[in-house]
Amino acid sequence: MVIHAPSANTKRLQHAAYQAVTDADVDIELVLKSPQDTQPEDVLAADSLLLGTTENLAYMSGLTKDFFDRCYYPILEHTQGLPCAVYIRAGHDGTGTKNALMTIATGLRWQWVQAPLILRGEWQESFIDEVSELALTLAAGLEAGIY
Repeated sequence: MVIHAPSANTKRLQHAAYQAVTDADVDIELVLKSPQDTQPEDVLAADSLLLGTTENLAYMSGLTKDFFDRCYYPILEHTQGLPCAVYIRAGHDGTGTKNALMTIATGLRWQWVQAPLILRGEWQESFIDEVSELALTLAAGLEAGIY
């Protein structure tokens, strides 16, 4: 999991993703890192990737962009087919962030396990359940050998 969580609510989303997988007792090794602490070696060692980012000025957070700036070329030819999922905490629309992340993942030839989850507008408690479900879907599919 590579998750940018700059606020109390985004930290709740991060915790929900992590807790959903650990509570389900899925037999996978779970690693949670912030974008600034994630290195190409971390992605190369991953069997799947859950990304979490905020939307800033109609784009992904600067730290998420920095993660891709540093890691894209070192992982480009080595992570094709990597199962991935993303959630975007967007105060407004989320479309620019979604499009940018989909373009990057397409360039890396990653495999989306589902469409990007955009958590739009004012904070809603239902966001917690949506992120939990996304994380669990990715983990359970990986464990089951679906991807």
